[in-house]
Amino acid sequence: MYSRPAARLIGTFARRSFTSQARNNGRQQYQWSRARWNYGSAAGTGVAAITLSGGIAFVLHASTAPQDKKLATPSKVDYNEVRKSVAALLDDANFDDGSYGPLFVRLGWHASGTYSHLDSTGGSNGGCMRFEPESGWGANKGLHLARERLEAVYRAHPGLTYADLYTLAAVVAIEEMGGPQIKWRPGRNDHKDGKKSPADGRLPDAAQGAQHIRDIFYRMGFNDQEIVALIGAHSLGRCHTDRSGYDGPWTFAPTTFSNEFFRLLLEEKWNLRRWNGPKQYEDTKTKTLMMLPADMALIEDPEFRKYVVVYAKDGDKFAKDFASAFEKLLELGIDFKTTDGSTHGKNESLWKRIFG
Repeated sequence: MYSRPAARLIGTFARRSFTSQARNNGRQQYQWSRARWNYGSAAGTGVAAITLSGGIAFVLHASTAPQDKKLATPSKVDYNEVRKSVAALLDDANFDDGSYGPLFVRLGWHASGTYSHLDSTGGSNGGCMRFEPESGWGANKGLHLARERLEAVYRAHPGLTYADLYTLAAVVAIEEMGGPQIKWRPGRNDHKDGKKSPADGRLPDAAQGAQHIRDIFYRMGFNDQEIVALIGAHSLGRCHTDRSGYDGPWTFAPTTFSNEFFRLLLEEKWNLRRWNGPKQYEDTKTKTLMMLPADMALIEDPEFRKYVVVYAKDGDKFAKDFASAFEKLLELGIDFKTTDGSTHGKNESLWKRIFG
């Protein structure tokens, strides 16, 4: 259809376009804010275009950083102020170990962990956690306490969505408890009811083993390394008999982000707890710590175990890998709106991002 020189020109430009867009996406796409610091300076915006014989035109936006509002939903919400508001709610001497932080992490985790890449349903978009049937799932028992705690933040920031609030609260909690900075961006919408919630059963069952863990996390699109990193969130918080049925903390410092979950899992001796409750394990030394059957599966399965060993030895690597996996978790299935009403989500093909 085209002469050979023209065909070569088209091919060369297309390859350069793809390379340029991929480079820009990797460098600029995932910017974030934190209460103690502001957004970096906005990247310049440019457009590269060429029209070839035959009427074919290629157009590229040179910048897709949230600062130029290409990826973030236009909003008057000051997310630095939202972060401050969430951080102010964390400490409470009358709650658990003195902090709502671990519960906020669980809220953001469970709001996002329903996603399936098989049919693109579930995930944090819509904020369906606050509606039946999702709010009543057994796996979400007790999370109403976190939602109620955050209600004041929602009311104080007009334009803020519950879906953004629940995920950002988890990020703030992790960072305030000594964890890594996690890239986060706004753009999730709220549904008016829970009709778009998936069927129950998509969240992990603590009583199950390695195959169940893989079934749950592979459905979301995670690999074995990411699975182990995410489960490392068990360094935070504790179980409650009136929620999950299980009882006790995983570590001696349940409000501090660390790799202690992995170290204790490997180095301590764990026996079945004799009690009137579901199967769980306790450490033989103090009998105050616990592990779930799903936790023990991480050291029983050879592929999972090798990552447990790595993270037990290297807390910095764990923090880095966790931040990456947790960012991915919170963005599963989200299409972030652009200023022209189109969408550019992480799950789109590069061709669609460039050519629409």
